Amino acid sequence: MNKLSQFFGAASVAIAATMAAPLASAAEPVRIGLSMAKTGDFAPAGVGQLNAYQLWADRVNAAGGLNVAGTKRPVQLVVYDDQSDPGKAAAIYEKLITSDKVDLLLSPWGSPAHFAVVGVLERYKFPMVGSSAASLQIRSIKAKNIWFPTSAIPDMLGADLAKMMKAQGVKTAAISTIQLPFPQEIKRFLVPAAEKEGIKIVYNQEYSPGIKDMTGSLAAIKRAAPDAVISLSYPQDSILYLKQAREQNIVAPFQFVAIGPSTAFFGKMFGANMDNIVTLGHWSPYQKAWPKAMPFFEAYSAKYGEAPDYLDVSLAWVSCEILEQAVAKAGLDKDKLRTTIASTTFDTINGPVAFDGVQNKLTPAMFLQFQGGKGQIVYPAKQQTAPFQKKTGWQK
Repeated sequence: MNKLSQFFGAASVAIAATMAAPLASAAEPVRIGLSMAKTGDFAPAGVGQLNAYQLWADRVNAAGGLNVAGTKRPVQLVVYDDQSDPGKAAAIYEKLITSDKVDLLLSPWGSPAHFAVVGVLERYKFPMVGSSAASLQIRSIKAKNIWFPTSAIPDMLGADLAKMMKAQGVKTAAISTIQLPFPQEIKRFLVPAAEKEGIKIVYNQEYSPGIKDMTGSLAAIKRAAPDAVISLSYPQDSILYLKQAREQNIVAPFQFVAIGPSTAFFGKMFGANMDNIVTLGHWSPYQKAWPKAMPFFEAYSAKYGEAPDYLDVSLAWVSCEILEQAVAKAGLDKDKLRTTIASTTFDTINGPVAFDGVQNKLTPAMFLQFQGGKGQIVYPAKQQTAPFQKKTGWQK
């Protein structure tokens, strides 16, 4: 049996027969609701996350359905477009719970949308495993119905990014930050951590969402000639940074771009210029300690004709794995699900995951670097799939 067959299960080779099985056809579907940024500024990033959800639903249905405390039931996704608007995401999740009366929830894309729906989840005591978001803000409000499998928590990221820079001989750094909560939280911890490590901050400016031109700020960064440029950016401005950094020939050997580079469309857009860019990410299919990682990578690539996002798509899949394992144990009862998610260690493509409050307590902060088109973990040393490589230039 090949890896894809193992991944999807034996039923995947006979989907028609599975769909006709009396148990699956007779059982009422488990309706799972979500909103996604299908349009708007975040849409390019949202595509992969929605793909992951659909791949998971396909796999579950091909295997006869979701195991609900011993009974298999088909999965039906109920999806709305939140248009990259956190306010609309909150309204959608309330509709999913109160009007659509879905059985389960999957998460939207990005920190702002996650923040927006927390109040809805708490009000209706409806548990949801988060994915493509992380924030100290969630931790501080003591939410009891949302969990984050990511280890990309800002205080951890700031401290570890500074340690990584020091290990690579960085003496000076420039920091450019979009005015959105998650990147600003990273900066709040990065600046003092870098100074503690003896790294001098030679540029530290913020910019508004929707920025169209970075030439002025990049010119200032180039004049400062730092060893490291840290772009705490979201996908649209990450594109802008990479385009204009190449145009202005920013030659810092350590270049970090926060959100976006892990997606497949960045690789298509920038090709070899993605090489040696560091980004957020704590998953790689090349980590042999995680035996489920490469089969997922291959299944996603086979279905969609491109590699999965090394951060958001993998997190979306992990959230599905956690939900699936919790439902197998607890069924659909919200109180039992909440207790199970909060107290169980889950087997995922990112290794074991368990929670302390809302936070994944087992997965360390990590960073990815693209090398020859492959997302390799370069920090920390214990999780490394390849050594760090300096950014030596740009292709025209």
